[in-house]
Amino acid sequence: MTIFRCANCQQPVTSEVMAGEPLTGPERPQGHELVPPRMAPGTFKVNFDGSLLILHPDDVPGTVLHPDSRRASGCCGLAGQDGPNLVCGGCGVEVATKESDCWTDNLVALIATAVADGRKAGADN
Repeated sequence: MTIFRCANCQQPVTSEVMAGEPLTGPERPQGHELVPPRMAPGTFKVNFDGSLLILHPDDVPGTVLHPDSRRASGCCGLAGQDGPNLVCGGCGVEVATKESDCWTDNLVALIATAVADGRKAGADN
């Protein structure tokens, strides 16, 4: 199991997570409905170029919304199109982008360079 920490202040930004695969789900619903989360709770996936870690939206308890309200655009949730919209709850450094709007995927994308991989003591991975 891994807990990702802010690279700036070392505060945990995720709960315990392990590598996993994205969930497959139904087609995007019509109208203003949110799609199910892209990842199962407790799992993450590194994106194609290693720059992002894709997580379930509930797996980032050490983050808070960006203080710049322009980063929180969207109609049913967060669109995630205006730059990182989650910051470390300890020091305020930008660490992730949450997408949760009716026309986007439902996920959190941690910025790989903004976090440190903190393996849990005694973990076998």
